[in-house]
Amino acid sequence: MDQAGSGGRPLVGGSSSPVPPKAAAELSELAARRPSGRVIGIGGAAVAVASAVSSGMGYVVPVLGARTLDAADLGALATVLAIVAIVTVPGMGLQIAVAVQRAKHPGSTARYVGWITAAACAALVALLTPFAGAAFDLPPTVMLLLAVYTGAIVVAGRWLGQLQGDERFLRLALGMAVLAAGRYGGLVAGLLLGAGLTESVLIGTVVSLFIPVVLSFVARGSGGGTRGVTPRHVLTASSATLAMLVVSYADLLLARALLPPSVSGAYAVGTVLTKGAIWAPQVVTVLALPRLAQGSRRALTVSIGLVTGSGTLLVVMSALAGGLAFRFAGGEDYVELGRYAPVFALTGALYALVFVLVNAQVASGAKWPSAPLWVATGILVVAAWLVPHTFTAIMWCAAGTAALALVATGYLTYNAGRGGRMRAATSSGPQGPESD
Repeated sequence: MDQAGSGGRPLVGGSSSPVPPKAAAELSELAARRPSGRVIGIGGAAVAVASAVSSGMGYVVPVLGARTLDAADLGALATVLAIVAIVTVPGMGLQIAVAVQRAKHPGSTARYVGWITAAACAALVALLTPFAGAAFDLPPTVMLLLAVYTGAIVVAGRWLGQLQGDERFLRLALGMAVLAAGRYGGLVAGLLLGAGLTESVLIGTVVSLFIPVVLSFVARGSGGGTRGVTPRHVLTASSATLAMLVVSYADLLLARALLPPSVSGAYAVGTVLTKGAIWAPQVVTVLALPRLAQGSRRALTVSIGLVTGSGTLLVVMSALAGGLAFRFAGGEDYVELGRYAPVFALTGALYALVFVLVNAQVASGAKWPSAPLWVATGILVVAAWLVPHTFTAIMWCAAGTAALALVATGYLTYNAGRGGRMRAATSSGPQGPESD
């Protein structure tokens, strides 16, 4: 809690040194705009619903494509969705970077960095046009439309980050719904109308152009300060986000490369449980990130506890009803693999904890929070090649890699927190209070 001297001026950590006026103003603004627990609870529920709707719409597109496109165009659509998923990662990094800086320094903006990030991602897709045509048999028109589509999605991170950093979670949920509708709505409409691949992507691109327009309205009142989010902030957050996606999908790709097609298909069903365990508690990280950026150790402790509880529940449920879980994920043919369900759920639960810790490091300003994840990915690739190429061997390699990544990120997070406490003790004296 904040302390004050006899003159009513806030002190740093209980020392006799007053906080500089600018920092004191920021601290006062942070305290004034912190929402109540009830508001956070309602906002958290709304964010969870918006996240579920977004994920659901993402599944609707390939399902409709399978029913309205021929095999060639369906494969092209899947490739398009994969390209977008990879190239729009900087949009998530932009959101995290803006949210962190906004939580630390109220009014921080990403006006130019946001547009530059979006333009860079769009340019990358455009530059891929000749290669995509040769490698993936995608028409140049589709790739150029995809460039515009990508830019509109990436720049959304600017406004979503503002809302998240300001802890305006109800508006954040609305913004997430707007992004989902703009990202998938046009594609869904095109497929429902019986349009082909190019026409559906055209409709999707036109609809996506409304994303920044609507989000700027949703985020109205956020204001802007003199501090700005730098490319370094976005690069660090984007690298961490990309590393989290790569390490959690690496075993699926390795299974596809190393196992017979039928076995890799069964493994893919198991990874549905992994992804469910990873993303089920992600609302916790979304809500905690602003407090983590403000140095709240309590927020980190509560987040770890909630995510651990979620993971434990999912692992226990998988152990008790593994066959049902595999039936739900892949159908009747995979029920006999239910005995492996707890391992897949455990892998996802471990990665969910890793993601909390990595986001905590990003929030604290760590320079290379993604390093342990890239190292873990390399270890997984080597291990998977060295062990027998079987379903269970790759499954256990993935679980072991998740455990290793958790130990590494936990160690780095603990050391970072310990270093911060030592610096605070040095500057504030032995009687300074701890962060909330």
